[in-house]
Amino acid sequence: MKILAVDTSAVAASCAVCEDGVVLGESFLNRKLTHSQTIFPMMEDMLKNCRLSLNEIDAFAVAAGPGSFTGLRIGISAVKALAFAVEKPAAGVSALLALAYNLVGTKGIICPVMDARCGQVYTAAFRGTETSLERLIVDEAVPIEQIFSQLQDIYQIEKAPVWFVGDGAKLCAEYWEKQNFDFPAFLAPAARQFSHASSAAFAAEQENGLFAPAVELNPFYLRLPQAERELQAKKASKNA
Repeated sequence: MKILAVDTSAVAASCAVCEDGVVLGESFLNRKLTHSQTIFPMMEDMLKNCRLSLNEIDAFAVAAGPGSFTGLRIGISAVKALAFAVEKPAAGVSALLALAYNLVGTKGIICPVMDARCGQVYTAAFRGTETSLERLIVDEAVPIEQIFSQLQDIYQIEKAPVWFVGDGAKLCAEYWEKQNFDFPAFLAPAARQFSHASSAAFAAEQENGLFAPAVELNPFYLRLPQAERELQAKKASKNA
């Protein structure tokens, strides 16, 4: 099955075509450019270089959240439009799960981390083996100290090193260095540290029940957008 995947959940943008666990082509940009301006040209060039037409794609996948609110909407809208045009199914994949798939095959505790700003991170945790991932912590938006408390508890059971991956990985590595934690921790290799659409494709392929009609695709938010949070704060201030 040929899957065209898109990840615009963070600063980096990428698209990929994968077939049965093999990357046929992938395009990646980490230049802080506007995703709405880059993702369609990236997909067009990638399909052209792969000698594939859109009609030859069997299914689509997209990192559906958590992540940048604008970025998620751009990626999901792009995939919805393409999947609807060729009447193919689409899968919305957790952006954190997709990050964890960057390190599938790594033994240890895989901790994807995305910088959520406002003193928080989007994060989860998985047990990594030679062939699979097993979820240990659900996707959540928490202060950085909370995920470390959870990882400390997990380490007492797993006795395995922690691997940080994602645009918040360095933030976590710096925090780990300043604290006195029992568990060993490492950064993902630089080439696999950021979001890759191929990992979203692999996650969609391996996880059961993700593919559905494109019309059902929706972003997955762990907290309200900033504008809505500010509006709620203003309402609360007026009512105080």
